[in-house]
Amino acid sequence: MVFIYRCQLELHDSLYFATREIGRLYETEPVIHNYALCYALGLVDNQIYSTTVAEEHSYRYFCPEQVPKYEEHLTPLNQQGIYVTPARSLNHSSILNTWKYANNNYHVEMEKTQKNIPSFGRAKEIAAESKFEFFVISQKELKLPKWIRLGKWMSKAEVTAEQLPKPKIAEGLFTCTHPLNPLDVMFTNQVISYDVVNMPPVSLIQNVQMRGQYYQVDSIKELKLPARMEYRFRN
Repeated sequence: MVFIYRCQLELHDSLYFATREIGRLYETEPVIHNYALCYALGLVDNQIYSTTVAEEHSYRYFCPEQVPKYEEHLTPLNQQGIYVTPARSLNHSSILNTWKYANNNYHVEMEKTQKNIPSFGRAKEIAAESKFEFFVISQKELKLPKWIRLGKWMSKAEVTAEQLPKPKIAEGLFTCTHPLNPLDVMFTNQVISYDVVNMPPVSLIQNVQMRGQYYQVDSIKELKLPARMEYRFRN
C-alpha cells in the first residue's frame, strides 16, 4: 500500500543557500532540493544515528571532511520505500542582505600587512512567511516532524502534513508541474520535455511531460506524480 503525504512548509526565518553565485551576489532559488528535505525531516538521521553514541555525537557536532555522502545516506530510504520530492513555492518574497568583511590574511597566514581592505557581498534570501509544498511517498505510515531547520543559517520552518486519500496508479502520457529530481525519474519514465531549474548538487526539472506510470488522487485532479521514484546517483 502506498501513502502520499501532501506537506506545506512555512518559513519562520529567512532561508538562505547559494543556488547560484553571480559575482558578489549569492542567490537563493525558491525551490528546495529533495536531498535537503530528507536531512531536514530527520529521515537520514534515523539511518546514521542508529550506530554507536560516539559516532552519533561525532557526526552531529563535528564533520572532519566536507564531502557529501548522498548516496550512502539516501540509499537506505529506497529500501524502506520512502521518497521525498523537491519543494516548490506556493507564495514567497525575497530580501537582499549586504554583508561586509575585512582582509584578515595576517590572522591566517601570519603575514605582516599595513592594509585592512574591507569587502562585501550580497545574499538574496527567501523571506519569512513564504510557503512551499512537497510530497512524501511511502510504503508505510509516517509521522513527520512539525518543526525543521533548513539552509546555511538553519532557518526554522513549520511543516503541516496531510495524508491524501488512497492514490490510484495510471499509465500513459502526463504532465507533472511539480519539480522533480531527473536522476530519480528518468530510469522509470520516458521524459519528453521539461524546464530546468539550475541548482546544486543536481539540477531539478519542472513542467515535465513524460510517459509512464503515475499516481493520481480523485479529489485532486491536477496532481500527477511519477510512480516508482527512488534515489539514484551518477556513477
